[in-house]
Amino acid sequence: MRLLLALFIPWAVFFTIGKPFQGIFCLILQITLLGWIPASIWAIYALNNYKTDKKIEEALRNK
Repeated sequence: MRLLLALFIPWAVFFTIGKPFQGIFCLILQITLLGWIPASIWAIYALNNYKTDKKIEEALRNK
């Protein structure tokens, strides 16, 4: 679900993963039509990093 958000509403992804300042900056970037593609790529990249961080935290907790 977050991946679809990253494609269509990139700034909202940052709010769902707890990074509101990056979300505001992404919204400013997304306002321009040329900035939409970089904003989407950035949101997908941040979402991937968020998932990786959660997996690492889970692995360390189970150790």
